Amino acid sequence: MGIFHACDIRGIAETDLSNDIAHKIGLAVGTKLTGQKVVVGGDVRLSTPRLKKIMVEALAASGCQVIDIGTVATPLFYYAQKLTGATGGVMVTASHNPAAYNGFKLVLGSQPVTDGDIAEIKRLVEADAQVSADGSVTTVDIVSSYITNTAAKARYGRLKVVLDAGHGATSEFAPVLFRALGYEVIELYCTPDGTFPHRPPNPALAENLTDLGIKVRETGAAIGVAFDGDGDRVGFVDENGRPIDNDDIIVLIARYYLEKQAGAIIYDAKCSMVVPEEITKAGGRPVMARAGHTFSKAAFMRENALFAGEISGHFFFTELGYDDGMFAGLKVCEFVAEHGSLAKLVDVIPNYYLTPDIRVPYPGDDKDIVLAGLAERLSDYQPNLIDGVRIEFDDGWAMIRSSVTEPLFTLRFEAKTKARLNKIAEILISALPDGVKQSVLAKMPSM
Repeated sequence: MGIFHACDIRGIAETDLSNDIAHKIGLAVGTKLTGQKVVVGGDVRLSTPRLKKIMVEALAASGCQVIDIGTVATPLFYYAQKLTGATGGVMVTASHNPAAYNGFKLVLGSQPVTDGDIAEIKRLVEADAQVSADGSVTTVDIVSSYITNTAAKARYGRLKVVLDAGHGATSEFAPVLFRALGYEVIELYCTPDGTFPHRPPNPALAENLTDLGIKVRETGAAIGVAFDGDGDRVGFVDENGRPIDNDDIIVLIARYYLEKQAGAIIYDAKCSMVVPEEITKAGGRPVMARAGHTFSKAAFMRENALFAGEISGHFFFTELGYDDGMFAGLKVCEFVAEHGSLAKLVDVIPNYYLTPDIRVPYPGDDKDIVLAGLAERLSDYQPNLIDGVRIEFDDGWAMIRSSVTEPLFTLRFEAKTKARLNKIAEILISALPDGVKQSVLAKMPSM
């Protein structure tokens, strides 16, 4: 089944996640967590009430002590696990994916979910495995506690801020959190609507931040902050309404923490090479991780890092122990309040020739085979296989990876000169199979 991915379980809600499949997934998770406390929450998607009800019932039937926290953003879900001491959890969400999708983010213990965990859940589903036991369901409201405790970890602020919830799960939480700290909040799309009528839920794509940029300019705000569908990803625009690359946001947040103490900073393999360079300049120790929530979290925990960032907009914080898009917004606002204009802060960060994520649809189930063949053909370049296939040079790099949440390849290229960028891209693209090569060439931006 194509719903089982490296980090979570996700698919088209009304076709891939039938009642029967959702029930079997719940029983499989319950088999692994029977007898344990398990937190269950859900986002605002139209299919979430159905799937969440099935999940709660299946977990309880498997002997779990289910703690139902209702409709929440994912950061509140992570907070609830810490608050209740739960061993595991299931968040019903498809995060940044379009409205038709839904899925399950899983926590199965103290360590991030692995490929092996997801494979085992799949095996249990296919085998109709289950544990029959008497569990329980309790309902807990953790919203006020989350706001109070999260606000206590941030500084009071007076900036004018536009918050764009995109009608997602942060709609009723982010404005309250920011106002609790003194910010002048201008709301944009802060009413829950699981159809996401005004923009797609992915704030990492600049085209999805157009309305936010307009609102920032209209209101004279210092910054605009946009969240994804469940609040664990975030994007930013400066005071001029310009979308800011998350490579630059990683640099700014890294500086925020490194001003106070030295330590490790995690960045993902798709980041600009400016990121590790600037982390080093600021006195930090840059550590590359495979892109993807669980991989960044694993590196964050392993390295006891101060902070971890992905260009997708996931940001992990040492004082929280998890990723939180709303808290990331607060930290960037604090840095801007202390250091001045976001536009000016970003403009002095060095820039090389760097493509955006090039997203190439690929519905086949042989992506790993495609990448293995590519690595073999590029063996003279000693490819880095931490995340897909990446070839590195003193003045640039190229990579292609399989998305862990969507049926596509993503590619990115960077170099210190435009001519070199084209050459490095040519090396990787020329080694791709013909079908993939043509799809990539059709998606390549002008360079």
